Amino acid sequence: MIKHIARLRLLALLGGLLLASACSASPGTPAPYTEGEQYVTLPAPHQRLSADGKVEVVEVFSYGCIHCAHFAPTAEQLRKSLPKGVVFKLLPAPFNDEWMPFARAYYAADKLGVVERTHLALFQAKFEQHYPLNTLDELADFYASHGVDRAKFLSIANSDAATAQMRKDLALIQQWQVGGTPTIVVDGKYRSAQVKTLDELVDLTRWLVKRELAGG
Repeated sequence: MIKHIARLRLLALLGGLLLASACSASPGTPAPYTEGEQYVTLPAPHQRLSADGKVEVVEVFSYGCIHCAHFAPTAEQLRKSLPKGVVFKLLPAPFNDEWMPFARAYYAADKLGVVERTHLALFQAKFEQHYPLNTLDELADFYASHGVDRAKFLSIANSDAATAQMRKDLALIQQWQVGGTPTIVVDGKYRSAQVKTLDELVDLTRWLVKRELAGG
């Protein structure tokens, strides 16, 4: 079982019904995953991260989470292999004071359009190369080393807009009942739960995507 290193506790600043049946490949064939074990169906109304019309796969993550670091290369392969009509998105989890700089850093990187070329590199720098990447200033140095304007990065990361986005995203994470990272949410409807390995998390995601494409 993947050990979640973060458990949701509310920040002062940022202040169901389950489906009983599952899709199967053919009549009489049991579904490979069990409702209430490897995944849960979230209570309606289902809230998505965006309204772009595509089936949405969201990874709730943090740059402070070593399990997210382990999952990142596999998640990137998953993103590239998803079928047409499916989109993969990242959602940073500000679960505690230590993780807030990572969420702000993601918002700034996203605004500056550099997430794709820095996402894996940040995990590698922190967990493989053991660079001190914990404060926003340290993160600003990392992004500056990848060609990002340091002052612009800090301005966006510390902005009221970033704070508002953090509040909004935390509310959605709470509505999804996410208690740790990495967690996958499909279409605001299905959430990964007690998977045993990261490979199982990928396989579960693919199965939930197929289920949602087929009409849930």
